[in-house]
Amino acid sequence: MFYRADTFRFLSKLTIPKLFNLGSIWISYQLTRMTGKPIQWGTPMTISIEPTTACNLRCPECPSGLRSFTRETGNMKEDFFRKVIDEMHQKLIYLIFYFQGEPYINPKFLEMVRYAHQKGIYTITSTNGHFLHPENARKTVESGLDRILISIDGSSQEVYEQYRKEGHLSTVLEGARNLVAAKKEAGSSTPHIVFQMLVVKPNEHQIGEVQALAKEIGVDEVKLKTAQVYDFVEGNELIPTISKYSRYYQDHAGVWHVKNKLRNQCWKLWHACVITWDGMVVPCCFDKDATYRLGDLREKSFTSIWKGTSYQQFRARLLQGRDKIDICTNCTEGCKVWA
Repeated sequence: MFYRADTFRFLSKLTIPKLFNLGSIWISYQLTRMTGKPIQWGTPMTISIEPTTACNLRCPECPSGLRSFTRETGNMKEDFFRKVIDEMHQKLIYLIFYFQGEPYINPKFLEMVRYAHQKGIYTITSTNGHFLHPENARKTVESGLDRILISIDGSSQEVYEQYRKEGHLSTVLEGARNLVAAKKEAGSSTPHIVFQMLVVKPNEHQIGEVQALAKEIGVDEVKLKTAQVYDFVEGNELIPTISKYSRYYQDHAGVWHVKNKLRNQCWKLWHACVITWDGMVVPCCFDKDATYRLGDLREKSFTSIWKGTSYQQFRARLLQGRDKIDICTNCTEGCKVWA
């Protein structure tokens, strides 16, 4: 569906340097696909920043929720964030304020959003919606945040809490109402509010009800997202019965597989990356425990890391066999089967 105001706002962020950089990335990626060698021009058009690894919920398929990280939990410092953005903003098109954890737990989160907004970057965040009290809703609108994804994984508390452990649906819905009200009071079209539903077997029957809730509250959009499941080979109670919302399929022997064909290529490695709260650069959002640390922004500039030996070696390794890299084996990049 086309959302005019949101689309025009995104397009308004584009500049000649950003478009030239995007073109450089795309051409180098196509040359890589043709030659099988890691050719990398340009710098990322998007990055994911991790405001924090802390979370108030205990979702069963999330390392933050399970408290299963081997890396430390902490909040990104505002001055470090500004340093990163000062280096990258001229070619950066959009910025995702999310990796692991709940962004609103970082007390400087909205100040960082405001800074990125002032630098002409389209900004996005994803939240479980438990911190959108009236004051935070007002500050969110004032920050200039362009888009916010609020996780709504059910239309009733009983269903919602089967995945969002220790969460309260009533709090999330009230938070969404607060945000809609804050936008109206400020006469603002931002942020574009999205209800994101992680479709799993326990909640798939409530898709229509979640869509109805969004319409009632005044939310701009509903997105239905497929769920990554870690233990899927012998089946998992979270795998939806509606095939198009499942990343997995069952063969005649009853064994489950990822639908993705795992082609030895990855657009993400050319146009995006993730920066953890403590400055580690990792290849993508599937490296949740930051296992593949390709550089430390506390020691080197981003450009030197992006163009450096470790990154190029990782790209080359991927081109030689994506199925040999553990974070790639349960990934949807390039997957053409599921909807």
